[in-house]
Amino acid sequence: MTLSHVKIVGSGLIGTSIGLGLALKGVGVTMSDSDPRAAGLAQDLIKSPSSAPIDLVIFATPIGALNSVLDSEFLANPKAGFIDIGSVKSKVKVEVSTSKLDSKRFLPTHPMAGREVGGAESARADLFQGRPWIIDAQGVDADVVASGVELIELLGAHQIDLDSASHDKAVALVSHLPQLVASLLAKQLSGAEEGWLDLAGAGLRDTTRIAGSDSKLWREIITANSKALSPLLKSLQSDLTALIASLDDEAAVSDFIEAGQKGRARIPGKHGGKAREYTYLPIVIEDKPGQLAALFDECADASVNVEDLTIEHSPGQFTGLITLALSKADAGTLAEHLKSNGWSVHSPRS
Repeated sequence: MTLSHVKIVGSGLIGTSIGLGLALKGVGVTMSDSDPRAAGLAQDLIKSPSSAPIDLVIFATPIGALNSVLDSEFLANPKAGFIDIGSVKSKVKVEVSTSKLDSKRFLPTHPMAGREVGGAESARADLFQGRPWIIDAQGVDADVVASGVELIELLGAHQIDLDSASHDKAVALVSHLPQLVASLLAKQLSGAEEGWLDLAGAGLRDTTRIAGSDSKLWREIITANSKALSPLLKSLQSDLTALIASLDDEAAVSDFIEAGQKGRARIPGKHGGKAREYTYLPIVIEDKPGQLAALFDECADASVNVEDLTIEHSPGQFTGLITLALSKADAGTLAEHLKSNGWSVHSPRS
């Protein structure tokens, strides 16, 4: 089956990003939303109108709004396939089972992608490139599954098959718990004394980045997946209690830190592959316009692939520290290239 016309119900970040990605592939897209202004903005961004019959309806609404559109969309598009992209699957399957929509025509899915900012204005056509996209195809008609798989391929994501109960437990661990931990950590900053936060570096920014996420969106996700989250929070509470009781014991504190290192080492690398060990190359640059662009031009000239980077810069400082993550071979190549062109490069570290 080849998708020719897709209707997207929900014109926020994810729905509009799907629409933008499909439009680039020549698929007709119709945007819909309970807020006509949001739908109008999304459609204007996407263009790509179509008069062809709708092949697939994508529910990109908040979890709490899904139940209000299931019946109407099925009655309006009885021959179409249906999928959702919500962050919790078990609750969605229950809602579909009590609606007029035939469960065999509905494919539960979840793209593991997003941003800290929401709305159609934040949408990106490449949001799903290289990202996992989970589907639960159990009991779903083959043509609907085929449409879902085609959608995933068109948007550059990679398919992962997982039943809904396992999905909810997995995302509770890798997505929902980190959101709560980041929010709890950021909450502690509210009482910081004047000037303390001026000392903050990349570590604090990294660990609190997702604390800026949409609270309305996340309150629905957290409450919908409370059953899977509760035991994880209790385990975290137990660890915190044990840590507090052991703060004066260097060996015990070391055990906690090392346990965290082991857990982090299990996080896979790009595209779900084995985590790579990078070499980190520190480079001091002047605080003036064009320095970052010039550095990346040098990386291109040296034909090296930068996997990640961090930027350290203090207010009033006339230099900044850029640390590039590269393969060991690329780090060596780039260090020699930069030194020969007058850059301030320091010893790489693993």
